[in-house]
Amino acid sequence: MDLLKFLNDSVTPWHAAANLADELKSRGFTPLKEAEPWKLSLNRAYFVERGAAIFAFRTPCKWTPDTRFRLASAHTDFPALKITPNPDKNVAGFHLLHPEVYGGALINTWFDRDLGIAGIAMVQNRDKLERRLVRMSALCRVPELAIHLNRGVNDSGFQVNAQNHLNVCLSGAASKLFVTSLEEEVGAKIVDFEMQFFDAQAATFGGLSKEWIFSGRLDNLLSCEAIVNGIALQSEESEHLRGAFFFDNEEIGSETRTGAAGNFAAAMLERVAASGEISHGELLGKLSDSILLSLDVAHATHPAYVEKMEPNHSPILGKGIVLKTNAKKRYASEAESNAVVKILCMQNEIPLQTFVSRNDMPCGSTVGPHLSAELGIPTVDLGEAILSMHSIREMSAVFDHDGMQKLMSAFYKA
Repeated sequence: MDLLKFLNDSVTPWHAAANLADELKSRGFTPLKEAEPWKLSLNRAYFVERGAAIFAFRTPCKWTPDTRFRLASAHTDFPALKITPNPDKNVAGFHLLHPEVYGGALINTWFDRDLGIAGIAMVQNRDKLERRLVRMSALCRVPELAIHLNRGVNDSGFQVNAQNHLNVCLSGAASKLFVTSLEEEVGAKIVDFEMQFFDAQAATFGGLSKEWIFSGRLDNLLSCEAIVNGIALQSEESEHLRGAFFFDNEEIGSETRTGAAGNFAAAMLERVAASGEISHGELLGKLSDSILLSLDVAHATHPAYVEKMEPNHSPILGKGIVLKTNAKKRYASEAESNAVVKILCMQNEIPLQTFVSRNDMPCGSTVGPHLSAELGIPTVDLGEAILSMHSIREMSAVFDHDGMQKLMSAFYKA
């Protein structure tokens, strides 16, 4: 999979999931319908979609008492501005669209950017509802107030009121509602929609040696791309079940039907185990002796704010992938599972760094703790270090992504 193309094409979680599904199909994975019965064959590759979430897996060549689960996880969503159901406003000659903030967006970075519009539209086709993937051609903008009218901005900071200041300029005329323009784009009457704004600037390589990646949505599409390449490339026979979860809604807590705190993971693993006549109790036993790699980006040390990091656990951009630990278990990493990853990295000459948050600065979390608690599976939280996390445009290192791809290939092959 071409990383920059994946980043440019995956402008919403729905688009990310569709692109992952296309990649899996091109690599020989057979799509399954969750609502239909499954007939799984041994040593075959499959995937299931639920909304903007996906579970991809390779069945073992045979089910044995030694069969275990090698799982990885990431998330398809990212902080964004989502268009509200009734978004239209007309102010000072502008047709504005009112958004709702999704996730922990660094909202000051959304000003003075070229914004695209994309998402899904639900349309009625005779007696059925259909989901249409949409990416509109129009570019929009949230203009910042001129310094002449905000003289203290450089001293007191850019103060944003998310309700009042984030309305997006769609056009200079308000002859029709947004939903009407959307219907013209789709070519059908719309019953409902889930649309959002995205950074329209293309992903690119940066730095004198093109050692960096500049793009929106690096959190967490970097992890998605590394995982899908890892599981897609490893087609050798194995007695282990190799799987990959791509969840939605991590940025808002995961407590949804497509999130890691929902029943998607447990339901999928139960159904796969049933194909091997593995009972619920046996499944739990196998999971307790399996491993999950929870991939999400990590904080790189910022050159202007080195004091924000714990001095002995300060990942450097371009110096290797990051193992994340936390005494309060905001990350699910534990010594036993960490050791597996450390050995894999040593065997494959993959540089590994460690992140621990400062005691006076609480850290974020990932899908790892949800899955570890629900499934009882030993888990490691890993990621690529990035700067500008949750900005509309983030920064990572090519070297670190190469390392993560190498690790995922080794993980599914080992």
